[in-house]
Amino acid sequence: MTRQTDRISLQRYQPRYQQGVVSLILPIQNQEFGIGITAEQQPDLSEIEHFYQRGGGDFWLALADEKVVGCIGLKDLGNQQAALRKMFVAEGYRGSAMGVAGALLNKLLDHARQQKIREIYLGTTAKFHAAHRFYEKNGFEAVTIPMLPATFPLMQVDTKFYRLRLPRE
Repeated sequence: MTRQTDRISLQRYQPRYQQGVVSLILPIQNQEFGIGITAEQQPDLSEIEHFYQRGGGDFWLALADEKVVGCIGLKDLGNQQAALRKMFVAEGYRGSAMGVAGALLNKLLDHARQQKIREIYLGTTAKFHAAHRFYEKNGFEAVTIPMLPATFPLMQVDTKFYRLRLPRE
């Protein structure tokens, strides 16, 4: 759980945190939401640098005393489009009072703007109701599969999709 002494810092992913990312994501998917998916079924988890940190993409972590308590990835899809993926926050660090999810999203959006990305897409499951509210509150609009870019990496468990159009500066 959250302790008042925890200091949250955001930083770009480094390989030494790979196991921490897996340890954050799998229990949320499997135990908390009952989605039976393994690390092996998510090859991006073992190849974060090669999957996310290329082109206009990247991957960021929220750390509490060196422990991974949140993460978010941006996958460059080409054509000034990207996919937001692997946004997870540990249970004790959720909510607007903690601000971890908002800080991670803002980091991703700032980076996307710098990279001249125009549209960000994401897929999520029907079970992640709080995530749906979070994305909608932050300007994402629901879209259907035919509206996704051809390069969008579909996951079998995803059933709800969103798009955010970034304004030209």
